[in-house]
Amino acid sequence: MHYPLAPKSQVLLLIGILSMSLVTALRADQSGTSAMSIEDRALRSQLPEFKYIPAAKPAELASTLDPKADTFTSWTRSQGDSGSRRYTALSQINRTNIKDLVPAWTFHSKDTLNTIECTPIIVKGVLYAPTSGRAIVALDAATGIQKWRYQVELPLHPGLEDEPARRGLVYWQGNNEAQERIIFGSGYWIYALNPVTGKLISSFGTDGRAPIETGATAGGVIYKDIYATTGLYGDVYGFNIKSGKLLWHFHTVAQAGEFGANTWQGNGKNWQANCWGGLSLDEKRGMAFVAVGAAQPNFIGVNRKGDNLFSNCVVALDISSGKLLWHYQNIHHDIWDLDTCAPPNLVTITREGKQVDAVTSIAKAGTLVLLDRVSGKPIFPIRLRRAPTSQLPGETTAPYQPDYELPELISSEAFSISDITNRTQAAHDYVAKIVERSSYGWFQPFVEGKANIFIGTRGGAEWSGAAVDVPTGRLYVTSNRIPSIITVFTPENEERDPHYAASKGETLYLQNCAPCHGASRLGTGMVPPLISLHKRMTDTEVMTLLKTGRAAMPAALTLDDQAKRDVIDFLFHRNQPPVRKVKATGKKDGGIYSFTGYNFLLDNEGYPGIKPPWGLLNCYDLSTGKVLWRVPLGEYPELTAQGVPKTGSQNLGGASVTAGGLVFCAGTQDNKIRAFDTDTGEELWSSTLPFAGYAAPAIYEVNGKEYVVIAASGGGKVGGTLGDTYVAFTLKNN
Repeated sequence: MHYPLAPKSQVLLLIGILSMSLVTALRADQSGTSAMSIEDRALRSQLPEFKYIPAAKPAELASTLDPKADTFTSWTRSQGDSGSRRYTALSQINRTNIKDLVPAWTFHSKDTLNTIECTPIIVKGVLYAPTSGRAIVALDAATGIQKWRYQVELPLHPGLEDEPARRGLVYWQGNNEAQERIIFGSGYWIYALNPVTGKLISSFGTDGRAPIETGATAGGVIYKDIYATTGLYGDVYGFNIKSGKLLWHFHTVAQAGEFGANTWQGNGKNWQANCWGGLSLDEKRGMAFVAVGAAQPNFIGVNRKGDNLFSNCVVALDISSGKLLWHYQNIHHDIWDLDTCAPPNLVTITREGKQVDAVTSIAKAGTLVLLDRVSGKPIFPIRLRRAPTSQLPGETTAPYQPDYELPELISSEAFSISDITNRTQAAHDYVAKIVERSSYGWFQPFVEGKANIFIGTRGGAEWSGAAVDVPTGRLYVTSNRIPSIITVFTPENEERDPHYAASKGETLYLQNCAPCHGASRLGTGMVPPLISLHKRMTDTEVMTLLKTGRAAMPAALTLDDQAKRDVIDFLFHRNQPPVRKVKATGKKDGGIYSFTGYNFLLDNEGYPGIKPPWGLLNCYDLSTGKVLWRVPLGEYPELTAQGVPKTGSQNLGGASVTAGGLVFCAGTQDNKIRAFDTDTGEELWSSTLPFAGYAAPAIYEVNGKEYVVIAASGGGKVGGTLGDTYVAFTLKNN
């Protein structure tokens, strides 16, 4: 339905409502929130400000069993190898000749246009990869010519789990009892394909596929005859790679009778600890390391009290049995969606002259944790800091959250006023108005109806993870500095059931106020939201404001007193038709609360509302926990043309590193793939892709020639034009 625009004096009608009332005490209302307890801030303040987890003693650290660097010459798993290092010992392409790198071939799948978030694999001169149109293809890795295509069937109800090889696939070489195969997930199945013919291997599962209860997502790992993988909606599974038989199943939401079950308390029925980050394998020790994301539902923890194991964890499992060996939880009772988001990297570092094996855990919170691979003890002491209490009725926050000193943070854990963009004065003023009416700070919990700004859901690391320079133990990780802005509110703020006619108050609101505050009362730009207004103001306060106006908001002279009362009734949810019914699974046990969706703090021209850099490539010396260098990753050409120093851009793709002294990385909004010097971070080469590349590159060799290949299909969370291509590069005249 179209609603007529109001005159400017009416459009600004309610612009100042929130400014006088954000600290008003909560009042009783029909939702029942007044009967729910609020955490005691004074009691929390009596706790010690800091607690510490000591580092493992040098004698306790695991001596290295890792393979030598020169053995990393294949790319048979999307993460490069079982340890998710994305490293190659190939060095034909190097610092001295990178300027001569040119496109070798481009493959268009020509089936549809959609985002690909998968790094291809290469086996015996053949490249295997998913297409934008739900197929798996085999390409001649030297020419890009298609050898075969397997079309995955369409699901009845498409979801994230229904993208074939969504974030990875893997090759198994076979043995005397079973033939080689390509393994990947799609929907609620694990598939096994013959790499020569592209046909399903009928002896695997039922006619070539085995069920996975919680949906497919990342590529798995292979240990002897076991294929271990994670479910998009949680849990870890071990399958017999020959038969497809399920061997074991580890629950990431601890079940009754299991260790950690007491860390989930409440009446939730749809609790989840998602596993889209994937896993890694220590082949010598038979240990799998799993990245587990945030507890669900996001942003609302009232019906899942406790620490919520094994959310936000790196979990070590015996891959033969699925038995828990150890776990480390980064965020306790996460209400900010700060997932442990990428496959843990297996690394070898030096401690007191000794080569030891460790494993990383990176998170959207901007944190990097380094743990002993065998014991799970931290390599560096871990500092925990007393966390703020929540003023959201019913919420119970964890008393402590991590405040790491080493390794240094990938990005800031908190947003502050000093972070507000200074790109232009107009941009600064625009964002400052938004910040003024929002909450923010280190692990700041949500306040009902008030926007909360934090660096999280698109901040710090992401699913694309990190790469490891095996000889040096350096870690290369991409990161974002894009603040999220999320509002939690109660169900009476949801949409009216469309089967009922709008009330008079709603009609007046849509005519006079919605052009600025939005039809759903969530606010637009500098104009504040009006959701849960009845929790912050009285009828008299709003009536006075409508009569007198304030600041940029004029008095509502065109509305008589009855019309004003009708608008207030609508804003306060009185005398209104029923709200739209929400399916039982739709709110995922958020109880009486919902949230406004995944929004980001942007300025008046759509750029991030924080000072640059907005995207970074970071290099760590893991032996010391120190950052060796950081450089902006990506740029906005129009800002560069204006003389603005390179800002970096939002990015999702991840790096891969070579023995040639190069870090290759794409993932940026400017559609480029770049090569950086591993020692200095200097950008040595770039090429513009036909569409943005939102996955890490793979590096391989065919007939003595080295290639770099990347999925370039655009779209997705970062945006841009959608495509259907893979692009490979090699040295000119080689």
